[in-house]
This record gives sequence, C-alpha cells and structure tokens, in this order.
Amino acid sequence: MPSSRQVHCEDALAWLERQGPLAGCSLVTSMPDHSEFPSLTLDAWKDWFIRAAGLVLSRCPDDGVTIFFQTDIKVEGTWVDKAYLVQKAAERAGHALLWHKLVCRAPAGMTTCGRPAYSHLLCFSRGIRADVARSTPDVLPAPGQVTWTRGMGTEACALACRFILEHTPTRTVVDPFCGHGTVLAVANELGLDAVGVELSRKHARRAERLTAPGLRLRKGDLHPEEDTSA
Repeated sequence: MPSSRQVHCEDALAWLERQGPLAGCSLVTSMPDHSEFPSLTLDAWKDWFIRAAGLVLSRCPDDGVTIFFQTDIKVEGTWVDKAYLVQKAAERAGHALLWHKLVCRAPAGMTTCGRPAYSHLLCFSRGIRADVARSTPDVLPAPGQVTWTRGMGTEACALACRFILEHTPTRTVVDPFCGHGTVLAVANELGLDAVGVELSRKHARRAERLTAPGLRLRKGDLHPEEDTSA
C-alpha cells in the first residue's frame, strides 16, 4: 500500500495546540529563523523559539522521537546557538538527547560568513533509547539536495527517517514547519506516511506535490549501503 501524505495550510503552533500526543508518529522539523520574525527582538525570538520547540516536543509520544535540523546565526557580531535553545526546551519537557550530529554545509577548512559551515541535527525522546551498537556517523559530509538555502537537505532527511524506521515503532513522520516538503517526500520514499503543516499556501501546494524523483534522488541517497555507483 503506498505511503500517504497530508499537508495542512495553517499556522503550525495553532495546529499543534489542537493536538494531543500524536500516536504512531515521530516529528522531524526545522524551526523558523529570527529573520522570519522582523517584528521581534532577538531575545523575544529566542523565547518564542524555546516555547515553540517545547510544543513540538510535547506532541511526540513516548515511543517516538523528535528530530530538529537547525543552523546557527550571527546577530550583531554574536553567535546564536540554536542547538542550545532546542536542548533547553527538551530539558524542560523531560526529553533526553539521543544523539547530536553535525551536517557540513561547506567543506571542512572553508571559511564562511554570517552562518557557520555546519548545521545541527538533534534527536530527542522521552521513552526511546539509542542502541550504541547501531550508531551512525556523527558528521555528515554534505546535507544532500536542498530546495532552498536554509532547507533541510535530503541526506539529513534520509538519516532522520531511517532512524525512525529502525529504532521506533512509529510509522508516520510529522513536520509542523514543512516548507517545501523535503522531509515529507523522503519519508514517503522510505515507506513512511507523512503529515506536514505550512503557513504559506504556495509552499503548502509544493509540499503536497514534491516527490523523490522531483528531488532527483539516486537510490544511494536514501539507501547508501545499496549504492553501487562509482
């Protein structure tokens, strides 16, 4: 039976507020950046970010995981560590950090300005515990294909979805800030059902239609152990 996909065009926090714990689901998402809230001061955005992350975590059932993909920012000459903000929310919500990986946005040794050359990929759960014997690399050399500059790459999406498949009984991926829908498309390609929430009607329509072939994924992008290309 083919995997299903639903995309709700509305405010993510309003949608999450109406839900209880999402039975049978794990969550994979990237929280909005400070630049998307021009009316908020940096401190006000940090407070919003922590509260929103806590709401996302609160909707994850005990047998699921919540995975965040976040890239730090520099504001007025100082760094804002989004991994710290997410972990602060997780500690308040009683979710343990299962792993923290880095996704290279540029080759090691390259100097970048404004944003670091890496993104964070963090996995939390209240009830699941990772099997150390089945660990995966802590550094991804590339994010994979992205549909926009700050989007979550296909390699990061595939790693997150494979972890859900292999370490949890949940079989639906929820992305409450789904953007163009890369998480949803990769989840479907791997056999998981997917639910997205996106405020922009234009982006929501794209998220409904985006497919793995549309992302030009090779078999090895999703199943690296099966890749036989040179």
